[in-house]
Amino acid sequence: MARLRGNPRQSGFTLLGLLFLVTVLGLLLAAVGTTWSMRSQREKEAELLFIGDQYRRALVSYYRLEPSPDKHFPKKLADLTRDPRYPHTVRHLRRLWPDPISGGDWALVRDEEGGITGVHSTSTALPRKTAGFTHENAAFEGASRYADWVFVATP
Repeated sequence: MARLRGNPRQSGFTLLGLLFLVTVLGLLLAAVGTTWSMRSQREKEAELLFIGDQYRRALVSYYRLEPSPDKHFPKKLADLTRDPRYPHTVRHLRRLWPDPISGGDWALVRDEEGGITGVHSTSTALPRKTAGFTHENAAFEGASRYADWVFVATP
């Protein structure tokens, strides 16, 4: 049977030191993970605000460029990337973006005639940003979920 050399008390201190090191590393990794998660959510919120504003502006542009005196909003989002009312290419948006929070489709806000007047996220998650919005997004202050951030076109 092999015998351990050295002082058994010294082995205990080494093991204790190693456990302490593992604990500290675990706490540091947890802090980094939390920071990364918060930063990621803030970036998604900023992207949601930017993209939502792009949709709002595109809907206003579509409405204002109506060739007939009876103005209306588009029936589908694809009409913003290529306006079917003109024989030449008119783009109010370069492309359709997915909802950055849910990663899927947007929920649409429609008027009485079925035209799209706005978009909002389908996510029911709690937003980190609750204040400090621009004037056009002032209604988002105190919202309890991302779905309450509704980007509505007001021509």
